[in-house]
Amino acid sequence: MEIRKVPYTEAPIELLLEADPSVEKIKAYLPGSSCFVAMLEGKPVGACVVQCIAPAVYELMSIAVAPEYQRQGIGSKLLRHVVTTVRDMGARRLEVGTGTFGYQLAWYQREGFRVFAIDRDFFLVNYKEPIYENGIQLQDMLRLAVEY
Repeated sequence: MEIRKVPYTEAPIELLLEADPSVEKIKAYLPGSSCFVAMLEGKPVGACVVQCIAPAVYELMSIAVAPEYQRQGIGSKLLRHVVTTVRDMGARRLEVGTGTFGYQLAWYQREGFRVFAIDRDFFLVNYKEPIYENGIQLQDMLRLAVEY
């Protein structure tokens, strides 16, 4: 597997929709972001978008792996690549927002992220359609970060 940085105009939106169901939101945060794509045999199988949100602070806006390639370590390799890349760019912190339950929360914590805040009603206020995970509607967003 190869991970490459691509211009935001070449971001695989269909993959990013696996993590964020809003095309409008994706298109809003892509400009000014860095996009990384995991390629396997010439095919994009994973993607992530990271953006500088303050001096030396970056946010992982989205990370996704195609369903047929999930649970094979691609997402972890992609995340570790981004963690290392932004650290090498001078970041002192990488943040991410996720739901308050589910495998994503445990995955980020296994990768060294720690909860630092709760954004109450985030999913209710920021998305037109309800988002469900395991039959439960997402309401609040947990903010996690890894410090360098």
